[in-house]
Amino acid sequence: MGMERGSFAARHDFDALPLSPDVDVRRAQFSEIAALSQLAHRLVPGVRIGATELAKYFAFDPESILTFSRKGKLVGGMAFLFLNDRGHDALLLDEICLTAPETCHLASAKEDVSAIYIWAIAATGRGVAGLGKAAAHLRQLRFRNADCYAQPSTVAGRDIMKATGFEPVPSFQPDLWCYERPWHRQPMRMPGAIIQARSFADARY
Repeated sequence: MGMERGSFAARHDFDALPLSPDVDVRRAQFSEIAALSQLAHRLVPGVRIGATELAKYFAFDPESILTFSRKGKLVGGMAFLFLNDRGHDALLLDEICLTAPETCHLASAKEDVSAIYIWAIAATGRGVAGLGKAAAHLRQLRFRNADCYAQPSTVAGRDIMKATGFEPVPSFQPDLWCYERPWHRQPMRMPGAIIQARSFADARY
């Protein structure tokens, strides 16, 4: 799939995005899959996966799809592929079908998540503010050691990645962007940078 549609003016590191009180972000329910699929088809160019296929991956890992809602109304969603070591390598080597990935590339509940591929963000208006709580979801113990990857499919999606610390990375996968978790980065030899690195480390908890 791809990235989202909407506006995103503020610049923040992905793991430092504010938690908007106006947007509720939670794990999707099976009954919401069809509506989320329709939203993705409407907002994200080139989406080919349907509700049936989406439900398959949701059944494999219920934490892989989040809903964004405001005042009880669905305003967006976000889907991930939680990749194991094999899937991580396949992503970088362009040996994974991102529209219909094989489950052998996905981390099971008993496996470490090696990389997080942001499959899609589909949001309208203020729904984009839900990204802060989505980032918090990815700071759970299971996910926090995994860097995030994405491929933009819209200008707005590319702008979001630039604004949240994603950068293009060398890979065989075309137009692949990566967000390196702050606690993976080498601290700069400056007092201010060391303080910042410590605050990100604390954010993991």
